[in-house]
Amino acid sequence: MLNTAERSDVALEARNVTKSFSGVPVLKSLSLVVGRGERVALVGESGAGKTTLLKAFNRMVRPDEGLLCVGGKDVMSLSAVKLRRSIGYVQQDGGLLPHWTVLRNVGLVPWLRRMDDRKGMARDALNLVGLQTAEFGHRYPRELSGGERQRVALARALAARPEIVLLDEPFGALDAITRSELLESVRSLFHEIGVTALMVTHDLRAAVRFADRVAVLRNGRIDQVADPKTLCRTPATKYVAELLARAGVEADE
Repeated sequence: MLNTAERSDVALEARNVTKSFSGVPVLKSLSLVVGRGERVALVGESGAGKTTLLKAFNRMVRPDEGLLCVGGKDVMSLSAVKLRRSIGYVQQDGGLLPHWTVLRNVGLVPWLRRMDDRKGMARDALNLVGLQTAEFGHRYPRELSGGERQRVALARALAARPEIVLLDEPFGALDAITRSELLESVRSLFHEIGVTALMVTHDLRAAVRFADRVAVLRNGRIDQVADPKTLCRTPATKYVAELLARAGVEADE
């Protein structure tokens, strides 16, 4: 039998990952596998370890113990710079460079990787997220709405055509209507292009709508990983049931 990390159908794997900060455990022998083309949401309260795990996959956080693999390769054996440029990353606030235009922001990674037709790739990515270059390409981040900034951040993450995208609370700073519209747009887009996505969110309702599977974290460990229907209908622990009840998520959502 193949080692999980060597299987061609696995995009991301964390195996028995442990991490502490200043002696405080944040991840406790945590394991998770994300298949190629799969959308997985990490859900849990503040301090559960969600963002720490996300950042560990692109070497922004170094684990104390355990194995982290991207595309079957141990991340610690890879160049941190090349790894980060090969994975799309979307921050909660977008992380756009304020003194660069939208088109230049979106073309950042293709430019860093010295890819051909960088402007063309940036234009294609903007079109992919529903923003026309002629209307938005010359603008600056300060001239955009919150939803538009997040679309630009998503376009930047997709411009170099990565197989994997990491999203850290990408909709958290948006109003409810914009958040709902963008969530549906991103879910449909990722399904269409087949990208692997790992998303951190505190919003269980958003996770259920977005993901193929939801992983519920509590105090550095995973309480349950399941598809949304299974999670809602048969919560594995009292904690998962309480989260569902607090979020008002029903079994048929």
